[in-house]
Amino acid sequence: MENIKFEFEKLSEEIDICVSREHGFGTDAFLLADFSEYKQNDTACDLGTGCGIIPLIMQRKMPPKVTYAVDIQSLAIEQLKISIEKSKIDSIIPICADLKELWDGAPIGQLSLVTCNPPYKAAKAGIESVLDAHKIARHEILCNIDDVCCAAAKLLKFGGKLCLCNRPERLSDVITAMKNNGIEPKRLRFVSKNPQTAPWLFLIEGKKGSKPFMKILPQLYVWNENGYTKEMENIYSMGLDRKEID
Repeated sequence: MENIKFEFEKLSEEIDICVSREHGFGTDAFLLADFSEYKQNDTACDLGTGCGIIPLIMQRKMPPKVTYAVDIQSLAIEQLKISIEKSKIDSIIPICADLKELWDGAPIGQLSLVTCNPPYKAAKAGIESVLDAHKIARHEILCNIDDVCCAAAKLLKFGGKLCLCNRPERLSDVITAMKNNGIEPKRLRFVSKNPQTAPWLFLIEGKKGSKPFMKILPQLYVWNENGYTKEMENIYSMGLDRKEID
């Protein structure tokens, strides 16, 4: 870690997040944290947490009673530990582990919420990033969407929720992976930059053991002619003034 340059960005007056060139975050993390509708009585887990952005966003207001933050990359977990110490947080448990194998003492069948901002691109699809950390985060090199859904199914109790985001072209893959692992898609929302553009992201919630019935929510728009839409401003409230979609 000697050659890694760390910086801090504020998520609120009390919460600072440690970021680096290897592990940062984007708009989709805010959208997914908001979409998850997490509650104070949730026992949660964020798979592939990176620098811990989603668990840290949840800390801004009425966070889950505990959130396991899991990533296979040790640097990402070290960054999260720095953020936890600096922000004096005691309800996030950082874990360096492979989600395909989970970890010793994992709360199997006990969680009410699992979130994951997974790699969007299939292995060998598109132009791969130069940094290994970015390859792992963006391409299905170390895990794929079925691995994510399988891990979530093991962790969730009956009726527990899995919330994911991904690119629209992967929608059928995500729904198939959920159903193959006993998680029924229940809510779906598309996100566009503005009403004139096609969706660049979708947000989906599935419930373990639920019966089939999926609700399609109104589309979310990020921008209007005056800047951020009111809904987007509310999602970012107490957050950062980020200038563009990552």
